[in-house]
Amino acid sequence: MAYRHGDRSQKTLFPQSIDEYISQDAPARAYDVIIDSLEFGELGIEIDPHKVGCPQYDPRSMLKLLVYGYSYGVRSSRKLERECHNNISFIWLMADLKPDHKTIAEFRRGNKKALSKVLREIARLCIDLDLIEGNSLFLDGSRIRANASISNSWTKEKCQRKLKKIDKRIADILEECDNADQREAACGSFVKIKEELTDQEALRARVKSILNNIEQEQRPSVNTIDPDCAKIHSRQGDHAGYNGQIVVDQKHGLIVNSDVVNENNDNHQFADQIDQANEVLGKKCESACADSGYSDIDELKKIDKQNIDVIVPSARQACGKEPATFDARNFTYDRDNDCYICPEGKTLSLRNIERKKRRKVYLGRGSTCRACEHFGRCTTNSVHGRKVTRLLGEDNRRKFERQYQLPKSQEIYKLRKQKVELPFGHIKRNLKAGHFLLRGLDGVKAEMSLLAGCFNIVRMINIVGVCSLFEKLAG
Repeated sequence: MAYRHGDRSQKTLFPQSIDEYISQDAPARAYDVIIDSLEFGELGIEIDPHKVGCPQYDPRSMLKLLVYGYSYGVRSSRKLERECHNNISFIWLMADLKPDHKTIAEFRRGNKKALSKVLREIARLCIDLDLIEGNSLFLDGSRIRANASISNSWTKEKCQRKLKKIDKRIADILEECDNADQREAACGSFVKIKEELTDQEALRARVKSILNNIEQEQRPSVNTIDPDCAKIHSRQGDHAGYNGQIVVDQKHGLIVNSDVVNENNDNHQFADQIDQANEVLGKKCESACADSGYSDIDELKKIDKQNIDVIVPSARQACGKEPATFDARNFTYDRDNDCYICPEGKTLSLRNIERKKRRKVYLGRGSTCRACEHFGRCTTNSVHGRKVTRLLGEDNRRKFERQYQLPKSQEIYKLRKQKVELPFGHIKRNLKAGHFLLRGLDGVKAEMSLLAGCFNIVRMINIVGVCSLFEKLAG
């Protein structure tokens, strides 16, 4: 069978304009019209065609470059510069503008606050197009690595160990100096010893400064490269990173709000993230759903007080195990006498309240428990007997557990994985965003907003289509 061969010397009549290279239903055209539809005044980016001075690149074009590049996993400023020269869709989108990598990096670095609002404006555009309803919201978080190494993270213990080593080395150097004096050593060796002593003293001052920051800010660790990041734990081990948060709408799985926090878990995020999403929607949602990582009672109460259905399982519901015979859940709470009754009918009285752990402690009698036939299985404490703890917010926890078990709540919770975990899969795998490029909370929030905005645009194109988007946005 014959083969088809190309011919680079074949003379060709090229189209007369760049616009003819891009088909009418090309995704680049959707990005172009969507970014043009955003309110740049709301973003905080000034658009002044009469501005005097040295000409700058149009902010709309620069934002199109970033959003379009992030949508295809091209985030590096040098790679974006290369695409503007070699990729026809980038050339069309930029109208043949070719900013260098320094200009691209400076625009991204200088507009962090504006870029962090990109998702909000895209979400509001989705609301106008009736793609987001805001009835049921799903919340989830995922750990994303920072642009810093875990080896640059310092804890209080690490600082103290390092200071001991430095002090020992300084003492050894001073001893060497004394010995050199006694031996009348050459001046050359003296110079080297003094240089090392100076270096060690400078290092000690730096470590002490880090230790002071940890103590003043009361943080478990501080990274010297990116001070805002935290020490995160994942399946791949410990890393310097952040906790990315997204809130997704039920209708089409579009992201309503994104955020980044420097906490290793989701315990204190539920109320704040749902409130931010409601602000974008301009109304209160009907139900808010998340996994057991968000089951902090105080956080759930804040949303419940707003007459929003909270659908969050407790940790014991999430594990899915039936309580054992002598589990505390099989003990009966006597509200009038504030005590517990064990399965054998014995009383466990209130012993004390642990304020830091926000719980009450109930204990049985050692003699009673020792005489019980279940001693050894129910408890092995022969002095104080069986111990049961009750959260100060136990009534609220039971309320949210019952609410989670309702048939309506179960139907909504079944949708959680496919709605809120899909965006993180797209962002981390398809967009290759397993780590942030920028440093500091402002920088990573800007990047998270861009990544979430890219996900929404792809979903809009898939749902509505490029040509239909033109018609809707033009109308």
